[in-house]
Amino acid sequence: MTTEATPAPAGRTTPTNRTTWARRITDGVEPKNVVIAVCLLMGGLRYGLAGLGWGAFAALFAAVIPTLFIRRGIRKGTVEDRHVGRRQSRLTVLPFVMGSVLTGFAVMIGLGAPTDLTAMVAAMFASLVPILVITVWWKVSVHTAVAGGAVVCLGIALGPLWLLLCPAVAVIGRSRVVLRDHTTAQTVVGAVVGPVTAGLTFWLAR
Repeated sequence: MTTEATPAPAGRTTPTNRTTWARRITDGVEPKNVVIAVCLLMGGLRYGLAGLGWGAFAALFAAVIPTLFIRRGIRKGTVEDRHVGRRQSRLTVLPFVMGSVLTGFAVMIGLGAPTDLTAMVAAMFASLVPILVITVWWKVSVHTAVAGGAVVCLGIALGPLWLLLCPAVAVIGRSRVVLRDHTTAQTVVGAVVGPVTAGLTFWLAR
């Protein structure tokens, strides 16, 4: 698998209705936003106000700190955009994200954070492992991997009704294809690898 979708530079083509909705979806439910939302939902709905605080703490290491690292890379010119469109750049960003997630996990374990939240962070780390391995050769979709994993974990923890969000993962994947940031195959693989790895890890770690 060597085919890689080439990111379309901003401004290269005139936006159309098709690309406008795709851009809004891609930016609106980018991985950091999904991670923040799922951490707060998991914490608040499972453990109340205290859980909401722990969810915010988990999101700090799993989303906020990685985002600051990416923004620093953009300013320095080592990262091209907020979605880290080039596969080679992801090989630098992903290990940092994994380190940040692992640090947050270790602190949460040490401080006795709620079980489902530590399991969620463990699931995030576990899903990043195959994503990093695949990225060495191929540009798998992190958008669909994260969104799919989030839906499955919410379904396990909060009930099967949350699995009704699964079609949203397909919409996110379609937006990535429309913008030519990924091929269909790359979004499908992400939508399989993320949920399977994150879901299994979350279920075992609870």
